Amino acid sequence: MSENIFAAKHFHDEEAARAWFEAARWPDGPVCPTCGSLRHYQTKKLGRYRCAEKECRRDFTVMTGTVMERSHAKLTQWAMAFWLGASSKKGFSAHQLHRALGCQYNTAWFLHHRVMEAMREGGLDLPPLGGAGRVVEADETYFGRVENPATLNAHGKPFRKQGGGINKRAIVTLVERGGKVRSFHVPRADKKTVQKIVADNIAHESRLNTDESKLYNGMDLIFDKHETVNHSAKEYVRGDVTTNTAEGYFSIFKRGMKGVYQHCSEKHLHRYVAEFDFRYNRREALGWDDEARCIAAIRAADGKRLTYHQPRQA
Repeated sequence: MSENIFAAKHFHDEEAARAWFEAARWPDGPVCPTCGSLRHYQTKKLGRYRCAEKECRRDFTVMTGTVMERSHAKLTQWAMAFWLGASSKKGFSAHQLHRALGCQYNTAWFLHHRVMEAMREGGLDLPPLGGAGRVVEADETYFGRVENPATLNAHGKPFRKQGGGINKRAIVTLVERGGKVRSFHVPRADKKTVQKIVADNIAHESRLNTDESKLYNGMDLIFDKHETVNHSAKEYVRGDVTTNTAEGYFSIFKRGMKGVYQHCSEKHLHRYVAEFDFRYNRREALGWDDEARCIAAIRAADGKRLTYHQPRQA
């Protein structure tokens, strides 16, 4: 890949951008987003296809059925947004995109949040992390204060101190050592919530590494092994028992959130977390480069819409 990637034609020419998106999304040719048929024909408008199945006959473009659907932004702008999202290790801000494209800030914000939505992975079809002989680290961190702080703790009593995770936005992260990461923004990182996430997302044949937090008490009954390090006693590594991989992920996440984004409302935090997960799971150490990561993000945009205006109820 040339160092001057932004000289590529698909960042400047709309027709080249359309061809680039089509090659990324449909490597075997256009596919109808409605019925999944490969049979289609070109309409009079370049880039608009019509499904050849008589039961369907829907018109579609490369934007149909993705986060780009019904967008007025140019495909060259979408190309820049996807590339920056895939290649920026610590994230890219809407202001950065606004300056790069020379567009209005609200357009850049629109593009940015939809690219992050494309990067969001989830659902019941995700395989569990780890497996026999594999090590998975679990840890939690806190970023920013909640916008509507609670005055009572989980037992209905007033908070006696302000510190730790009290009234802060909680993030629980699971990292398979040498593999993938999976993070969750939760309203409260209590024992019940954290243990359910850990039990549901990690193969029970795995070795689980955590710190000494009481949140993980009893995990030895579920997993092959539950090994801990005592951070309060300045113990961070004991043999191969550590949570340093999870701490390293948190370091990348927080540097991006503080240095690039600077501000993030709580209702969007899950999408920012998903963006960092997406890039970490496709890092160079696992054989991914910027181009492959960008194409993966475009393909992941399939079947996703992000709308804020809901239709009125009759």
